[in-house]
Amino acid sequence: MKYKTTLLLLSVVLALFFSSFSDSISFKKPEQEKKAQDTLKKSTSKDTIASAWKLYKKDAHASYYADKLNGRRTASGKRFDNSKYTAAHKKFPFGTKLKVTNEANGKSVIVEVIDRGPFTKGRELDLTKKAFMEIASSRYGGSLKVKIEVVK
Repeated sequence: MKYKTTLLLLSVVLALFFSSFSDSISFKKPEQEKKAQDTLKKSTSKDTIASAWKLYKKDAHASYYADKLNGRRTASGKRFDNSKYTAAHKKFPFGTKLKVTNEANGKSVIVEVIDRGPFTKGRELDLTKKAFMEIASSRYGGSLKVKIEVVK
């Protein structure tokens, strides 16, 4: 008899405990979740996305890394991989996200700064080969005029 009473008392206490949280926890129906997702998609407009970037420089000179550097450590300590979307810049902190746009054709790519450089006079940015080829109009050139934008 004591066991049943204890079990009943415990279930009442647990029910009261969890009912106190029911106000803060809402269980949405699938239709409500779908409406919330649609609202989120509609609120993300081009103006919102455009305002997330701050123009750093136009007519910047960008080039790409040589294949022989693949696998070496960068200044940030990460291993360099020419098949990723990363870049080298002289001043930006490591981890900074940059939107690099080819001014000739309007193609753009988002890269992360993980290295220092380029150390060639007149060059502003070194991109990985993958990032460079994605925005290049010609696969044979080694440098581009680009617009650099920074995440706010």
